[in-house]
Amino acid sequence: MNRRNAMADLPEGSDNPLSAAVAGRDRSTLEMVGEAVKHGQTVLAYQPVMQAMAPHGVAFYEGYIRVLDPTGRVIPAREFMHVVEDKEIGREMDCLALQHGLRALEKFPQIRLSVNMSARSIGYQRWTQVLHRFLKGDATLGERLVLELTEASVMAAPELVLDFMGRMQQHGIAFALDNFGAGTTAIGHFRQFFFDAVKIDGQFVRGIHASHDNQSVVRALIGIAKQFDMFTVAESVESQEDAAFLVENGVDCLQGYLYGAPSVSPPWIEDMKQRQQAG
Repeated sequence: MNRRNAMADLPEGSDNPLSAAVAGRDRSTLEMVGEAVKHGQTVLAYQPVMQAMAPHGVAFYEGYIRVLDPTGRVIPAREFMHVVEDKEIGREMDCLALQHGLRALEKFPQIRLSVNMSARSIGYQRWTQVLHRFLKGDATLGERLVLELTEASVMAAPELVLDFMGRMQQHGIAFALDNFGAGTTAIGHFRQFFFDAVKIDGQFVRGIHASHDNQSVVRALIGIAKQFDMFTVAESVESQEDAAFLVENGVDCLQGYLYGAPSVSPPWIEDMKQRQQAG
């Protein structure tokens, strides 16, 4: 019997050793995240989003939530978010990401920052309290804050998202649709929502200079965004060849390892030091 057939013959349910292993791993992940939240062991990692055209500076930074495990190792969201996103602690992670982001905006008035959130957090009282507490302390923070929502999250509660966007307009908060092209957003919805930007999903961006299929998809996505007056950001840009194609085809901003990996050390601090030394 080959391995595939053996896997197919595993029984379903709690007696399935594979299911038990996955469930055990998920419990371990939940415990790790819970302990990190309890002891304040969460941080944001920052990645620059670059202007595609001259002067090619940083348009804004994206903040990604991270947790620290008991050894102090930084754990990226991809290692735990799929386990916590539909649970109460997932809302707590959204609160902490927003709180860290707003504190950074408060401390460094020269930056603009995007933070990921779920539509489910809109109705979460603590998340709303964090947002309004910071905005009350400094009304200008909203003008430098970008909230990113995935297509799947938006389409799970479109009326809730639409109402929230309308209320946040008075604070100057911008909205970006993450993973654009990977979900099921109906194009007609763009007329209703208040998205300022779309972030083209990385699966269409990586290696685009050599993929005619991805080139066609991305050209179409750029065309849709422009039709609705939305700013375009290409995610997962990893090579100069890919960047050149994207710039040539009208992408407004570029984000990816070509320009820097997410770092828990705020990159703008190093930029400030370099400018001071140069001056």
